[in-house]
Amino acid sequence: MSEFKRIPPEQAHALREQGAVVVDIRDPATYAALHISGSTHLDNHSISDFIRAADLDAPIVVVCYHGNSSQSAAAYLISQGFSDVYSLDGGFELWRTTFPSETAQGTSE
Repeated sequence: MSEFKRIPPEQAHALREQGAVVVDIRDPATYAALHISGSTHLDNHSISDFIRAADLDAPIVVVCYHGNSSQSAAAYLISQGFSDVYSLDGGFELWRTTFPSETAQGTSE
């Protein structure tokens, strides 16, 4: 894959169930208030460490508020060598309404 794909929550959920890494790029306070269960928070300070430690071939789903910023972040991850990257259409807001029981509070997991 040379570019990311935009996917709906249902497809992201299926990928997550199969072991995809879910990364949330919203601000830390919003992430701590509520996020997708099992997701990892990424920001400008943690992205380098994440990239160094990650399996570049593992599927990654990028989540933001509404599905816009995650597209830029997904494109960036592709440019850094990741091969299987997805942007969650509708972002966390659509996930939250689609899978309300699959959310968690607290800092990065």
